[in-house]
Amino acid sequence: MTNPMPALCRDCITGFAGAGRCPNCRSPRVFRHPELWQLSIAHMDCDAFYASVEKRDNPDLRDKPLIVGGGKRGVVTTACYIARIKGVRSAMPMFQARKLCPEAEIVPPRMAVYVEVSKQIRAMMNDMTPIIEPLSLDEAFLDLTGTTRVHNEPPAAQMARLVKRIEDEIGITGSFGLSHNKFLAKIASDLDKPRGMSVIGKAETTDFLRGKPVGMIWGVGPAFRQTLGRDGIRTISDILRYDKDDLLKKYGDMGGRLWHLARGQDYRKINASAKMKSISKETTFNDDTGDATVLDGYIWRLAVQVSDRAKTKDLAGVVVTLKLKKSNFKQLSRRITLHAPTQLADTIYLNAARMLEKELPEGPFRLIGVGLSGICPADQADTSPDLLDVTAPKRSAAEAATDAIRKKYGDKAILKGRSLR
Repeated sequence: MTNPMPALCRDCITGFAGAGRCPNCRSPRVFRHPELWQLSIAHMDCDAFYASVEKRDNPDLRDKPLIVGGGKRGVVTTACYIARIKGVRSAMPMFQARKLCPEAEIVPPRMAVYVEVSKQIRAMMNDMTPIIEPLSLDEAFLDLTGTTRVHNEPPAAQMARLVKRIEDEIGITGSFGLSHNKFLAKIASDLDKPRGMSVIGKAETTDFLRGKPVGMIWGVGPAFRQTLGRDGIRTISDILRYDKDDLLKKYGDMGGRLWHLARGQDYRKINASAKMKSISKETTFNDDTGDATVLDGYIWRLAVQVSDRAKTKDLAGVVVTLKLKKSNFKQLSRRITLHAPTQLADTIYLNAARMLEKELPEGPFRLIGVGLSGICPADQADTSPDLLDVTAPKRSAAEAATDAIRKKYGDKAILKGRSLR
């Protein structure tokens, strides 16, 4: 006689063994898996996060297709699942999204609201485990190894309780995957959305991966997928035909990664102290522009946004980057390494503006972005800009005063003239 299958009720979070409805609340929302109580590496993300927050805050949008984005030349930030049925996807140009779903409601993103909701979710995660590796505002890896003793329930039940708590207390839904490593947990979380729960156990790993497209492997984007396809590698099974050394020769370090992941092997630990590598902001124009004054205004506003985020995170960076996209979609990227790390908007702006001046003849442009990389703690920042620039100390002091005013009275309490261009 076989042992009854471990089962978990998604509604009342009751664990039991056997078939049928939940014996406690009679719900049919029951998940079963032979390794349900043994796995402890989780990946959780919210369902259409930005769109879900907008629908929560405006019930009139609840049953309508919704796109968070804007501008005829912009891109889709997030689309709700109703819009996704029509083919709308994140990062899709807005004009294409409008064609696919002309009836969609379109709202601009409210990043400050999303950040606040993200903080609430992160606090709930912290109640479960300190080993959390955020990937974005709405998704993270969690290592729940050893937490059963603390919470008196296995990781699967803890994760089910987390997404239920997020839905009940915050008003948005989430999905999660559970497995024995990060690679498979991330895949599992995408298998059943929205409001989903999926598990990939050790015993089924090989069978699960067999025949899956190579694009399922983390890091295999469209360009690399085409390269692999030209070499006859289209599925994970195709990778298994190659020796590890052959893959390393053909694709370098990524070849070794392919060899391991095709076998379901991922030895990376969940890193609770994973460092932010860069901070960047960009915008797409409604109409291409090469106007130096207009572009200068955008660079200042983007520099302020990058600076604000660096200051909020207590970070600084030693490399300023400028990103431009021409009307023919050709992308230009330029960078300047500073003499010391900074988080000052003034320093970020001045360096980005110098790079832009050299690239103006390449215009007009459809997109512009400003970034800061080479990230380090803020206490390593140079808070006194280049003293060869005699007005720099005065501008630095003015920026500190401006930050204090904006913190007390709001972001728009005080503006520079160039921000209105």
